Amino acid sequence: MPRLRRILALFIGALCTPALVPCNAVAQVREFELEGDRQWQEVDPPEEGTDEWTMAEARRLLAEDEPKKAKALLSPWIEKNERQQNEWLAQAYLLRGDALVAMGREFSALYDYERVAQDFWGSQEFALAARRELDIAKEYVRGKRIRVAGLRIAKATEIAVELLIRVQERLPGSDVAEEASIELAEHYYRERDMKLAREAYDLYLINFPQGGNRAHAQQRLIQTDIAGFKGPRYDASGLLDARVRIRDFVRAYPVLADQSGVNEALLVRIDESLAAQLLDSGRWYLRTGDWPAARLTLRRLIRDHPQSVSASEARRLMESKGWEIGAAEDQEPLGEPVGDTLPDQAALQDTPEEAAPADQPEQDDDQ
Repeated sequence: MPRLRRILALFIGALCTPALVPCNAVAQVREFELEGDRQWQEVDPPEEGTDEWTMAEARRLLAEDEPKKAKALLSPWIEKNERQQNEWLAQAYLLRGDALVAMGREFSALYDYERVAQDFWGSQEFALAARRELDIAKEYVRGKRIRVAGLRIAKATEIAVELLIRVQERLPGSDVAEEASIELAEHYYRERDMKLAREAYDLYLINFPQGGNRAHAQQRLIQTDIAGFKGPRYDASGLLDARVRIRDFVRAYPVLADQSGVNEALLVRIDESLAAQLLDSGRWYLRTGDWPAARLTLRRLIRDHPQSVSASEARRLMESKGWEIGAAEDQEPLGEPVGDTLPDQAALQDTPEEAAPADQPEQDDDQ
């Protein structure tokens, strides 16, 4: 899946340190003095008609909420200079993009921001363009649609995801990249795509181990692990991961864990789910007449989850078969880990729910 490959590639990008080469287009510092009439007057203002004046005038128009006039000023200047190595070109694209955003045409503004990102990666405007793209992506990923024929009817989710990935690639390790990373993970979580959400949150913690959203990302990872469990007849590896994460979370953030419900009570629920899976497997072995495997599985359930409801049912089943439960220390070794003793999940789903034939002789464990 292309999106998955792009996300996984971010780990490599995070190993780089965010550094920009010296700027190609540095905005000039403008100085003002307070005159006797208590009005601010610019010292040595740029000469009208010069490139510097054009940029200053465009900024003034934007500040005065005149984006259309700013765009009308910048577009012919860009058309005239876009094939030249003009030092003001990056700033012109950025300002025109800002004007388009102010006019409600943020999708068109992306073309100007992308031009800055691709052609002027060493300029001051490069980081600003990435910031602008992130702002647009956040709006799109949260439901804002692209304007078509004056109406916002076109979905922009895929564009938003692409922008969030590009921002991280262009400014790895930066605050902007961190914001894009957590926003992407939140998007997948909102869409209930738990597989991609889990990977995105995990990558956030790898790329930003000290990030401001690390506690939130850890909590979300627990939730995605639990949400991925579909029932006792399905893979429970996510629950095992969640159990470890919960214990780590409680140790690291005891107050937040209690407030958010990521605590011992949640561990009890996970314990019940894992026990239910073992019980389901034990019943399957009983139905198929595999008595040694059934006894092994039920004993494992009682040993590993003694306080669960399923453990009570396991004891009842063992007593009905005349099998000794015994104290945990008196039980024989239970063999390999749980995952290697459970039946194939597909077999569990396809096997009918009827019990084993009544005349089926029980096999002895030692045979």
